Amino acid sequence: MTEAAVAIPQAEKMLSRKEGSIGYVIFNNPERHNAVSLDMWAKAGQMLDDFRDDKNIKVVVVTGAGGKAFVSGADISRFEKERSNEDAVRHYNSVVDKSYRAFHEFPKPTVAMIRGYCIGGGMGLATCCDLRIATEKSTFAVPAAKLGLGYGYSGLKRLVDVVGPSFAMEIFYTARQFTAAEALTMGLVNRVVPDGELESFVSNYAEMIAGNAPLTIKAVKAVVSEMMKDESKRDLNRAQAAVDACFMSRDYEEGRKAFMEKRKPVFTGT
Repeated sequence: MTEAAVAIPQAEKMLSRKEGSIGYVIFNNPERHNAVSLDMWAKAGQMLDDFRDDKNIKVVVVTGAGGKAFVSGADISRFEKERSNEDAVRHYNSVVDKSYRAFHEFPKPTVAMIRGYCIGGGMGLATCCDLRIATEKSTFAVPAAKLGLGYGYSGLKRLVDVVGPSFAMEIFYTARQFTAAEALTMGLVNRVVPDGELESFVSNYAEMIAGNAPLTIKAVKAVVSEMMKDESKRDLNRAQAAVDACFMSRDYEEGRKAFMEKRKPVFTGT
């Protein structure tokens, strides 16, 4: 991929890139299989803020550097500094939960581009994305039961929403590594592609999404988001407003005209 813009130096643990309508969030800690520290989570949030405000960015791709891992979870080497006492653990969990919510509630489509290990917090991050595309050699696991860790409601719910309760319990009960083929069977990933085709496949898929009507994409994400909430917390008026905005848009008129004229529509998000 050609780098159109790099937001921060290569020495940094988080990299950001924009390629046309696609934004990339890259976890850049390959010597630790892209294990994540608090600083990295904070930087990821700043990148999402930038992509949210940039009207040219239609889709965000989340991935890991180095070719061996997507994200392997928390950086255990930082535990003494970041999780050594009750207050520190509380602060750590607050920052991580906020980061997960930022990805999960991001208003534009998100795609997890997975190569290699997708472990622990990496699985949590992947389930925060809308779509997950992995290579044939990728592996998935949540080893909490081997470490004595507990997982809270929100993280487990996101996994259950993706794979269902039985597969979620199997992932946690066994704490073993699952293959990409098994992940596909569970619905944990949307697509599995050969290792050498991952970048081109994801780029083409993201461009396909970016070329569709932005208001329609936004409405689908809004409706599904409300659907995933507890019934008492659903804002159906918000969901209907997003749908109504599609029918009142210029893009809806453009889509109809393009169909009748047998040409590709040019959407503006208005």
